[in-house]
Amino acid sequence: MAFPPSLPRLYAILDVEQIGAGSTEQVCESLLGAGVRLLQYRHKRGSSREMFEGVRRLIPMIHDSGGLLIVNDRADVALVAGADGVHLGQDDLPVGLARRVLKPGRWLGCSTHNLDQLRIADASPADYLAFGPIFPTSSKDTPDPTVGLAGLAEARRATSKPLVAIGGITVSNARRVMQQGADFVAVISGLLAAPDVADRAREYLDALSE
Repeated sequence: MAFPPSLPRLYAILDVEQIGAGSTEQVCESLLGAGVRLLQYRHKRGSSREMFEGVRRLIPMIHDSGGLLIVNDRADVALVAGADGVHLGQDDLPVGLARRVLKPGRWLGCSTHNLDQLRIADASPADYLAFGPIFPTSSKDTPDPTVGLAGLAEARRATSKPLVAIGGITVSNARRVMQQGADFVAVISGLLAAPDVADRAREYLDALSE
């Protein structure tokens, strides 16, 4: 299953621990107002209850805007909160088991960091694959080795599934990332660390639509 082709190509990650001024809901509202329609809720240190309540607060405003909300890591939270899908890392629940947890029609994504992982995920029930970090990133304490634009191009040749590029993607390099075959670009600190999140989101959307 692919994301609707009408979605803008920016995949905004709402990392609760990286949101500065304002609440998660306020940042989400700013992103939606700028035109973002694909968002992921990420709360690595949050309890199950905190994640559930956080997702439930975001879903109405995102769905009212015609957007999708993906939950990071937790298929169970995505299911009970009514989210549109889950995104799994290499250390999370196996993709096949997560697919059995989710309701039909929900999206299932998987993070990969090298071609071996990507090929395994490509053969799994995952609907889309994330690949990276493309460039050095500060969003993780212990990031995987960068794969670069050449690695992204190899990943594109290795899968026909929708491909999300992540890691160090800025407004200035986002277009080059798309030219190497990414369908979407995922951004965390490039958005959340900006003085004005909405303005920065518009800059990304403009770059990705050129």
